[in-house]
Amino acid sequence: MLDMTKLSRQMQGLSQHLTLEAAASSQRLELAQQHLKQAYQCQQDLINLQEKWRDRILFAYPTPIEPLDTCIDIPVPPKVHTVIATDGSQIAPNHHEIAYCYLLNIGRVVLHYGQNRQPLLDSLPEVFYRPEDLYVPRQWGIKTEEWMGYRRTASETTVLAELACAVKGEAPTLAMVDGSLIYWFLEQLPNDARDRILPPILEAWQKMSQAQIPLMGYLSASRNVDCMNFLRLLACPHPAPDCKSYCPDQLEKLPCKVFEPLRDTTFWGSKLQPGQRGPLWRSNNRILELYGDEIIYFCHVHVGSEIARIEVPSWVAENTDIFHQSLGLMLAQVQKGYGYPVAMAEAHNQAVVRGGDKTRFFALLERQMIKAGLRNVGTSYKEVRKRGSIA
Repeated sequence: MLDMTKLSRQMQGLSQHLTLEAAASSQRLELAQQHLKQAYQCQQDLINLQEKWRDRILFAYPTPIEPLDTCIDIPVPPKVHTVIATDGSQIAPNHHEIAYCYLLNIGRVVLHYGQNRQPLLDSLPEVFYRPEDLYVPRQWGIKTEEWMGYRRTASETTVLAELACAVKGEAPTLAMVDGSLIYWFLEQLPNDARDRILPPILEAWQKMSQAQIPLMGYLSASRNVDCMNFLRLLACPHPAPDCKSYCPDQLEKLPCKVFEPLRDTTFWGSKLQPGQRGPLWRSNNRILELYGDEIIYFCHVHVGSEIARIEVPSWVAENTDIFHQSLGLMLAQVQKGYGYPVAMAEAHNQAVVRGGDKTRFFALLERQMIKAGLRNVGTSYKEVRKRGSIA
């Protein structure tokens, strides 16, 4: 139980810290705005500089595809359209339960607007209990709980592509996922493990590309600093951005990190008006080398309630009409959802596994085990005691 009396004594110090941090953040924002004005004047020179020294720069940086002062009004979407979204949830494996297994539940949502068609709102559950699902990942040093999350990401994308191709018609369609299209966890996976996760994702993307259905990753409250990293090229005090020569072993105290910890969303919040997007960027993160020919682009959009980071693959970004139409459909979803895309919120609601669902899942599993002739079926004494208290 949380002792509120003891906790309240720490609140004064926290409020004072936040006041000082707000003042410092305002100064960092002003400095970043000054660097943006300078960078706009020499934008191509900075792009050439990053291309020349790309192998010597030790931090991730994007490349602006449009002028840095770009602020474009997002067009009104067509009345007739379709939006698709998927999201996932799970029941994690637990040695104290009646059986060691895990469940993935993928929420599916298809919303048709102006078409007099019934929406799709359901979920697809799948139970994993075979040794190759539970124990094989351990040979790569991956915990079963972590592997479950990776499998969930691949399943969400595969189901999304199946839905998109199934409902493809004359109406403009947008497929949305919650989060980034840059899967950072791939970087730490060995090749054999990665080959079980990434190929299904890229195959699903290829299906949507062939069907000309735009894919969009929506990042709410993004913590990315990619755009600030681009401005670090201008803040570098050395003759060239050669981090390996001038700043070896100094990743935490680099002299060019003058904006840290200013985030991209905070910065673009000072430049964009509601309904506007900022410049389009091409991500250069090294993890994307695993994607083959696929490139990830992103921009920031003032959706009214926040600054959202929007990520799209190359087949969307390189088609101006599809890209702008997709942004319009996205913004309409945010408005319908009162600050967050309604299709994504509903996909989450369809996917989430609540406490009652978990209880019924294990009750069903227990009945099946008893029917199969297994004895001594039940949870551990530790789990039983944790679920009830005698205090």
